[in-house]
Amino acid sequence: MLFDLDGVLVDSEAVIAQVWRAALADEGLDIGTDEISRHFTGQQFPAVLSYLAGAHAFEPIPGFLGGVEERFNAAMGRVPAIEGAAQTLQWLRARGVPLAVASNSERGRLHLKLASGGLRELVGEHAYDPSWVGGVGKPRPELYQFAAARLGADPRACLVVEDSVAGAAAGLAAGAEVWGLSVPGHPHPDPVGALRAVGVTRVFRTHAELRAGLAGSVPGAPCG
Repeated sequence: MLFDLDGVLVDSEAVIAQVWRAALADEGLDIGTDEISRHFTGQQFPAVLSYLAGAHAFEPIPGFLGGVEERFNAAMGRVPAIEGAAQTLQWLRARGVPLAVASNSERGRLHLKLASGGLRELVGEHAYDPSWVGGVGKPRPELYQFAAARLGADPRACLVVEDSVAGAAAGLAAGAEVWGLSVPGHPHPDPVGALRAVGVTRVFRTHAELRAGLAGSVPGAPCG
């Protein structure tokens, strides 16, 4: 079973939006959190800059991304786990279901967030970022394909849990079944609609609902 991180296991999406908004405001670009959530969620930095260039003719000054990195590093050490996330991972481990995390987060921040949320031991060694696949992140499928391979699984036998359009598209392109998780307070103005529009058929609002869905239809081994 393959999980995204931000918005699925750790409650960081709103913090991410706030960091981007503050960093851009310092450069004279006032963007609302709705726009940030629609176009930044689940994306790597180059994709965000590409969007900003096209939509706002924004050209970052030298050192801009370095400053954003510093802001993120300062903020990500205090993000909590999403309610019920630890119980979901424990539930899967108790049933012998292999699991991994595949995230567009930079490697250091990925592990920082897992530790901050108290999930590092539950995930173990199977936490992967784009640096494992030559820097290629979601919405491309390589990261999920790689994570599945590290579990010894065919991605077509895997279930992916995602909260973003980019991540869901990556899972679907990898051949996996994708379920959506859209917890209350998600910053995207229509997270459920956005996930359904990309082809996700099941969307849950809590980890308790997700576990109930898993109890009824856990996909077959080896990926769970």
